[in-house]
Amino acid sequence: MPLDPTRRFPVMCLTQDGLRIAHAEQAARLCAAGARWIQLRMKGAARPAWLAEARSAAEVCRRHGAVLIVNDSVDVALESGADGVHLGSLDGDWLEARRALGPSAILGGTVNGAEDARRAVASGCLDYAGVGPLRFTSTKGNLAPVLGLAGVRRIVGELGAIPAWVIGGVRPGDLPALSEAGAAGVAVSSALHREGRLEENFRALLAAWPARRRPAPGPAPVSIP
Repeated sequence: MPLDPTRRFPVMCLTQDGLRIAHAEQAARLCAAGARWIQLRMKGAARPAWLAEARSAAEVCRRHGAVLIVNDSVDVALESGADGVHLGSLDGDWLEARRALGPSAILGGTVNGAEDARRAVASGCLDYAGVGPLRFTSTKGNLAPVLGLAGVRRIVGELGAIPAWVIGGVRPGDLPALSEAGAAGVAVSSALHREGRLEENFRALLAAWPARRRPAPGPAPVSIP
């Protein structure tokens, strides 16, 4: 069940609220630019609109051989045909989510500290962890304590075999150090959408990930070994 980071692009791209383009269109632009990890992140959206965007984004990702993760909702992930779900610390029990999703869907969980990391390991059901925040970010409400690079390194060590994508104020210049700290990749929002230059920002982030850890280009498989 664990993800193999060497078979995936290291940059997980989060869609963002409050933009002039819909979430599914954000996904389409990112996929066309080469992104293969998309997380649909719609905070506070009405369920019909959320489900419609998720279905459209899932179709876009299928056409590009990309993986779509829905943030916060197992039900929306299942109904939309997405590849999996990411659950924050207040978004539901990981074991219950795994039972609902089945063994082949991708399940990610937010890890903000050592206790969360130990719980993730003990659960035995996560495919990856979203570790953060690296630094302050305005895109996340009720922000957990900032970890910094040293904190990320400690948590990655606690997670053992669970691959970690680092989130929270991540910038291109951070990627070499995060790779060296053992992260499988980064999950980005603000740096990705800055000035509306999705394609250029994505490519800059991908180029910043050290080549020795960067997977070869090409569509990523959706199935989990």
